[in-house]
Amino acid sequence: MPSIEFTPNLKRHVECPSTELDATSVAEFLDNYFARWPGVRGFVLDDQGAIRQHVKILVDGKNIRDRRKLSDALEPSSQIHVFQALSGG
Repeated sequence: MPSIEFTPNLKRHVECPSTELDATSVAEFLDNYFARWPGVRGFVLDDQGAIRQHVKILVDGKNIRDRRKLSDALEPSSQIHVFQALSGG
């Protein structure tokens, strides 16, 4: 089953445990995840369901392509990593 991991920085703000869930797309995985841990949704997605501007999601080490509909496919062994992107100088 695909798994998800969050950075320690995000874990300081909200409970977001690592877990495995059955899903074939990023959207399906996140829907299942947010059903269990709804408080995480607002940190990752905006009001329209797209990835927030300063959040980065990788699947198997690569940036996801579809930041709006989250349609990127997952393999049973996929690993999802969620980061808060840093900006500034």
